[in-house]
Amino acid sequence: MALKRGSSGLGSQRNRSAGSSFPIVILIFCSFLAPWIFFVGRGLYTSTSTSIDHNDFSTTSSNQDLDWRQRLALQQIKPLLTKEVIDVIKASTDDLGPLSLDSFRKNNLSASWKFVGQETVAKKSAVDAKVNKASQMAAADSKPEITRGKHDGPVDGDHSQFLDSPAKLARRQLRERKREKRAADLVKRDDDVTVKLENTAIERSKSVDSSVLGKYSIWRKENENDNTDSTVRLMRDQMIMARVYISIATMKKKLDLAHELQTRLKESRRALGDAGTDADLTHSAHEKMKAMGQVLSKAREQLYDCKLVTAKLRAMLQSADEQVRSLKRQSTFLSQLAAKTIPNGIHCLSMRLTIDYYLLPPEKRKFPGSENLENPDLFHYALFSDNVLAASVVVNSTIVNAKEPEKHVFHLVSDKLNFGAMNMWFLLNPPGKATIHVENVDEFKWLNSSYCPVLRQLESAAMKEYYFKAAHPNTLSAGSSNLKYRNPKYLSMLNHLRFYLPQVYPKLNKILFLDDDIVVQKDLTGLWSVDLHGKVNGAVETCGQSFHRFDKYLNFSNPHIARNFDPNACGWAYGMNMFDLKEWKKKDITGIYHKWQNMNEDRVLWKLGTLPPGLITFYGLTHPLEKSWHVLGLGYNPSIDRSDIENAAVVHYNGNMKPWLELAMTKYRSYWTKYIKFDHPYMRSCKLSE
Repeated sequence: MALKRGSSGLGSQRNRSAGSSFPIVILIFCSFLAPWIFFVGRGLYTSTSTSIDHNDFSTTSSNQDLDWRQRLALQQIKPLLTKEVIDVIKASTDDLGPLSLDSFRKNNLSASWKFVGQETVAKKSAVDAKVNKASQMAAADSKPEITRGKHDGPVDGDHSQFLDSPAKLARRQLRERKREKRAADLVKRDDDVTVKLENTAIERSKSVDSSVLGKYSIWRKENENDNTDSTVRLMRDQMIMARVYISIATMKKKLDLAHELQTRLKESRRALGDAGTDADLTHSAHEKMKAMGQVLSKAREQLYDCKLVTAKLRAMLQSADEQVRSLKRQSTFLSQLAAKTIPNGIHCLSMRLTIDYYLLPPEKRKFPGSENLENPDLFHYALFSDNVLAASVVVNSTIVNAKEPEKHVFHLVSDKLNFGAMNMWFLLNPPGKATIHVENVDEFKWLNSSYCPVLRQLESAAMKEYYFKAAHPNTLSAGSSNLKYRNPKYLSMLNHLRFYLPQVYPKLNKILFLDDDIVVQKDLTGLWSVDLHGKVNGAVETCGQSFHRFDKYLNFSNPHIARNFDPNACGWAYGMNMFDLKEWKKKDITGIYHKWQNMNEDRVLWKLGTLPPGLITFYGLTHPLEKSWHVLGLGYNPSIDRSDIENAAVVHYNGNMKPWLELAMTKYRSYWTKYIKFDHPYMRSCKLSE
C-alpha cells in the first residue's frame, strides 16, 4: 500500500508538472513569436501595396534596405504626388550622386540647390517646367508634415509624436523662405557679373580685331590698311631702308643695285614732297611706293645681314638725334629773336599816330574825366606798355565786358617813343564812358639812378659789357642760351615800374595791375571786393607743376636765398594782380625790393627779369586768387583746355608766341583779334589784318 501510494503519488506529481509547463510555452509564444509574425506580415503588405501602386518606389525599395523613416516619407508623399511628378523627380536626380532621389526624400538639399535644379529641369522643356512647379508646391505643402522624430523607435498608426509644434513649423518655413531669397539674390548677382564680363570681353575683342599688327614693318602685308596717314609713314620707312641698303650695296660693290635704289629713293622723295597726310599725296605716290617695295625686297634677298643693318640704323639714329638737337637750339634762338621784335605793321601804326599827335594843337591833346584820376571809390587799372595795339586790346576788352564802364579808370604809362602814339590812339578811339590817362615814364623825375637800383645797375659798365659786347655768339645755336636774358624789356623801366605803384599813384588805395599781353573776358569789378586778409598782392598761383616753384627762379645755392625762402614755395603770376597800396606802404614793399635788388647786382641771386624779385618781395604777402580769374600759357602751351579759356576772366599770352606776332598759335589768336578794329583807317594804311 505504501508503494502504491508512492507510485501513485509520483504519477500525480508528473501530471501536475506537465500541466504547469504548458502555460509557460503559451506565454513565451505570445511574448516573442506573435509580434514578430505581426510585423513581418505588415511589412509584406506595405511592400506589396507600394509595388502595385508605384513601380519606381518598389524598384528603389528592392535596391536599398529602407529604414522606417523612408517608409514613413513614402507613405506621406504617396497621396500628394502623381506618378508623372515622381518620374520627373527620379529622371532629374538619377545621375546626381549625392543629389539623388534618396537625398531628395531626406530633404537634405539647400534652397539654392533646389532652385538650380528646378531651373535645369525648366530649361529642358515647357512640360517639365510645369511639372516641376507642381512638385515644388507639393513639396512645400508637405514639409510641415514630413518631420523627423527625436529618437529612433517603432512606429504605430498615429504619427503625432513626430510632428513639430506650429511655432517650430513657422520658424522652419521662415528659414526656408530666407534661404530661397538669398539663393535668388546670389544667382542674380552672378548673372549681373557674368553680363558685365561678357560685355568687357566683347569690347576687348573689338579693339583687338580693329588693331593692325606690324603697322610700321615694310615687310608685312598688314601695313596695307585704312588707318590715317599709313601710306605716308610707310613711304618714309621705305626711304630709311633704301638709304641703309644703298650704303651696304656700295660697300659690297653691287653698284647696279645701289643705283636702282638711289633712283627709287629720288622718286619717292619727289612723290612724298611736303605731304604730312595721305590726303596730300599725289596719285603717283602709290605706284612709287609699290616700285620701291619691289626693289627693297630684292635688296633684302641679296644684302640682308642683321648685324650690318642694325649698325647702319643705329648710326642713322645717332645722326638724326644730333640734327634734332641742333635744330631745337636754332629754333629757340629764332623764336626768342622774333619775340623781342616789333612787326612792321605795329611799328607803322605807332609812327603814324605819333606824327598826327604832335600835329594836334595842345588844347586837343587832353582827355576828359581828369577829376576821376584820383578818386579812390572808382575801379583803377595800371597798364605799362610800349605796344599801341596790345594796349588797345586790353582797354577795349575790359570796357566791353564791364557792367558799369563809367566807373573804370585806366592809367597808362608808356615810354618817350610811344607816348604820342598812345595818346593819339585813345583820343581817336575813346573807351566809351571810362576814363583814361596816358603818362610818359621818362617824365618821372623821382625815378633816377640814385633812387632806383635797377637804373644804377643798367648804367654800369658790367651790365653794358654783358648786354652789348662780351660773349656774343657766332652761331644761331650757340646764342640761344643767353638771348632770353638779353630781351630789351629787361632794360626798360616800364617793366620795373610795377614795384613803384604807390609812388606813381599816391592817392589810390587799391589798383589792378594788367600786362599788355592779356585779354579781359569778364567783368573784373569783383576783384575789388576780394578780401586779401592783410596781404599786399592778390594773384593766381602757378605751382600746379614743379617748375613753377621758387627753386625754378632763384639760386638756392646762395646762402641768402637758402636761408630766407622755401624752394618748394608756390610761385604766382604777374599779369593780373590786385595790389593793396595801403598795406604796401605799411610794409614798405618798395624798400624790400630795393634791398634784394642791391644784393643781386652781380646777378648771383637770380637772372634778369621782374618775376624773381617779385616772388622775393611779396614772399608771405601774396593772397591766392581763384584760378578762373587768370588763365596763363596761351603764348607757349598748345594744350590748354578750351573750357578753361572760355570760363576765365582774363587770358594771358605769356611766353614767346604773342598774339600780334606771326609765330602766335592760331588756335588762341581769335580771343585777341576780336577786340581789334581792323577796319580802322590807321589799321588799313599799315596793312594790319587778321
